[in-house]
Amino acid sequence: MPRSEPVGAADAAKRGGADGPVGPASGAGSAAGRSGGAGDPADPPVRAAGAASAGRLERSRGYAELRGYAVIGDGRTVAAIARDGRIDWFPVPALDTSPVFAALVDAERGGFFALRPAGDFTATREYLPGTNVLRTTFVTESGEAAVTDALVTGVAGRLPWTELARRIEGVRGSVAFEWAVAPGGIFTGEAVRRIDTVHGPVLKVGTVDLVLVGFEHGRSDPHEAVGDDGAEVQASPEADAGNRAAASGSPARASGSLPGSSPAPSPGPPRFEGAFVTAPGSRHLVALCGTDDEPIHLPDPHIVDQGIDRTIDNWARWSRVFDDEGPWSEAVQRSALALKLLIYSPTGAIAAAATTGLPESDEGGKNYDYRFAWVRDLAYTVGALTHFGLREETHAAVSWVLDSLKANDQELAILFTLDGGTPGGMRRTDAEGWRGIGPVDTGNQATGQLQLGVYADVLGIMRQYVEAGNILDGNTGELLVRFADSACRMWPKKDSGMWELPKKRHYTTSKIGCWRALDDALRLAELGEILPSPESLERWKKNRALLSDWIAEHGWSASRNSYVAYPGADALDASVLLHVSAGFGPTERMRATVDRIRAELADGPHVYRYTGVAEEEAAFVACGFWLVQALAELGSLEEARSRMDALVAAANDVGLYAEMISPVTGEFWGNLPQALSHLALVNAATAIRRASRG
Repeated sequence: MPRSEPVGAADAAKRGGADGPVGPASGAGSAAGRSGGAGDPADPPVRAAGAASAGRLERSRGYAELRGYAVIGDGRTVAAIARDGRIDWFPVPALDTSPVFAALVDAERGGFFALRPAGDFTATREYLPGTNVLRTTFVTESGEAAVTDALVTGVAGRLPWTELARRIEGVRGSVAFEWAVAPGGIFTGEAVRRIDTVHGPVLKVGTVDLVLVGFEHGRSDPHEAVGDDGAEVQASPEADAGNRAAASGSPARASGSLPGSSPAPSPGPPRFEGAFVTAPGSRHLVALCGTDDEPIHLPDPHIVDQGIDRTIDNWARWSRVFDDEGPWSEAVQRSALALKLLIYSPTGAIAAAATTGLPESDEGGKNYDYRFAWVRDLAYTVGALTHFGLREETHAAVSWVLDSLKANDQELAILFTLDGGTPGGMRRTDAEGWRGIGPVDTGNQATGQLQLGVYADVLGIMRQYVEAGNILDGNTGELLVRFADSACRMWPKKDSGMWELPKKRHYTTSKIGCWRALDDALRLAELGEILPSPESLERWKKNRALLSDWIAEHGWSASRNSYVAYPGADALDASVLLHVSAGFGPTERMRATVDRIRAELADGPHVYRYTGVAEEEAAFVACGFWLVQALAELGSLEEARSRMDALVAAANDVGLYAEMISPVTGEFWGNLPQALSHLALVNAATAIRRASRG
């Protein structure tokens, strides 16, 4: 996620942005035409644009609005579902697998799983209470039907294969539905093949195999079992006429075919497809199962249908483990459920987001792959999970980061693959990007960067873990001693900072992070959980004092009356807000910095990452919640609550957030759902509750 440079306010106005003469991005939350600032602390924050909206139902060039996506998951992967019922993102079987359903970033060639009424309709949706199972109600002139979407889980947890089930129930009248499963090879670079087997057809893309089962679903592609000598049908990536016809969001149908009949197979790459009509009380099922480079299970569709109910029960049971009281309890629970979707259950890692390549503005260029696990995000996750009393996820996250560090020669990396490995190189795909805004890459450019704040992340995780009542083992204690010693050696160096900027500097927040790391190490030593030598203990105390002096001299600007992004700058950095709770420095300086950030980086309830970036991208959702948390911790509860109300209202209709949001239009930008956005919401609500109780 490399970024451009923070700039001073005067430079930003002169150069039009940190990367040169770039004009305000339409819908990207640029400084021009803002919806109202929060520069005066007495001014109440404005209501967030686009609050609680799912965006328009209609697609543009085959693309749905990013605000319109809901997600479902099974602990290993997720599926992103647009308001019109089409699944436009679905890696099979794992989150970091090359997705064969990726119309989210290439409407024509990416692949999709469409299910929708054949004519005009309206759609409303919601998650079933306490679950990540989605129910969408479609209403047409002739009737009403409900679709329940789930990534099915097993009796004992996650299934060994991926099983996406779509149950359709007739409510009143009749509704004619069409559906199509049309995978694509834009990420794999391989053609979609259909292989007819003794048990029915398989769609194959690279090493991913897909089978479809169902009942009362009007399947129209040839699907009878064949003899032992299976036939194979192959289409090149260029033969995508069928996908082009369906890019607008509707499955292709043969001319003159009637809903519920058996139309001729659509042209283009191989696909599964069908059509049916609901009636009051009718039940229909379309289910897709997939594996990667292993045999594939062909389930009984009625058992899959039962699995939907089991999945609902499994999610509801998990949700009952924690209970959050307060005015934002629904938003907090939804954020916890969103985070659970991003926790990769095979290892305990948490992905930064479920997608890759979604743009941060309509200018393009800032499109990153977030399907990796950042140590920073894990640190915030442990705090949130500990608050909920979720023992298994907390221990799994702590064990994952320690195992990853040990397996990678104890190097203090900033991110890992979901299985704990070192990310490979970057690869540019042929995907055009959402609404043509590219590029779409796999891999992340931040791999290998020096970020000194990671010292605080690792040692902070362990301090939270211990203070929650847990015990460190001897090897972990030795590892943390080495990290604290390393922080003493490394803090005088320049780094890329929290925002992974291309130019290395002495970023103020990185130095505060090192101070926090040593403070946490000293606390762990005080608790007896790590056993440093007398020399190390003295070194930590000395360097903590040196850091405090350095930050006071070089990170503080008397003329700005604020901590600034780096020495000699007048630019502000919103990540300083994360350190309000650390007990670092004089309280009056932190309070003055919060006031300055609110005055210059806030736009209504939303906050930009640093000075000048408003010309390049939308507001960073997490930064808005960080300001709420900082205000609560400084005692400004009335304003904290007001801002919290506005930010909670800025979620989409099912309570999810992307990475960024336009303060002007409410449009979502960046990858989704974003772990850091939901983590920040949970922590802000917790800070307000704690401050309210005194």
